[in-house]
Amino acid sequence: MAGGYRYFETIEKHAALLGILTAIMVSIGGLAEITPLFMRAHEVRAANGVRPYDALRLAGRDIYVREGCYLCHTQMIRALRAETERYGAYSSAEESVYDRPHQWGSKRTGPDLARVGGKYSDEWHVAHLRNPRAVVPQSNMPGYPWLLQGKIDAELIARKMKVLRMLGDPYSDADISGAGAAVQGRTEMDALVAYLQGLGIANEPAGPAARAQGGTP
Repeated sequence: MAGGYRYFETIEKHAALLGILTAIMVSIGGLAEITPLFMRAHEVRAANGVRPYDALRLAGRDIYVREGCYLCHTQMIRALRAETERYGAYSSAEESVYDRPHQWGSKRTGPDLARVGGKYSDEWHVAHLRNPRAVVPQSNMPGYPWLLQGKIDAELIARKMKVLRMLGDPYSDADISGAGAAVQGRTEMDALVAYLQGLGIANEPAGPAARAQGGTP
């Protein structure tokens, strides 16, 4: 027992050695906690009906990220009554399998958008994105009128789909070869609206949204 104590005493009296051994133990403990979660993350599969973004919505998602929409809008509904009553069913990891990176976020200057698809018409979204205060007078959101003139790079979208397929997204050759036609003549506004209209509606193809008229979000 006395001999064992001497080992502890030696460690305690040498700060550098104590620091190194502490770092080793903390690292081992951290790996023991993180590794199972990391492995589990790779086992997550897409929920029923969740498919990778088609060409137009993929372009819209890129615009959403480019314009910093995620800085004010989350796409993660927490499992709290106040959240589900306002926004709908709480979010799950399976819904975001094809998001790289995911758009969960943590800050809400504006409402959560996880279930916004189909809540408003295409025309409402266009008017809101062009001049938010035209439809929501109290809004502090900036306008994005330049999206009406911006065009989509069809070749770039096709290349992105090829890369995403390498990462595991189940795009077919037909999906990739048809990307150009899918975005031909469409504006960045069309793409962003298509992306928004698909949020929370797993099985809906891109196109005219349900004509549900809404008030303020």
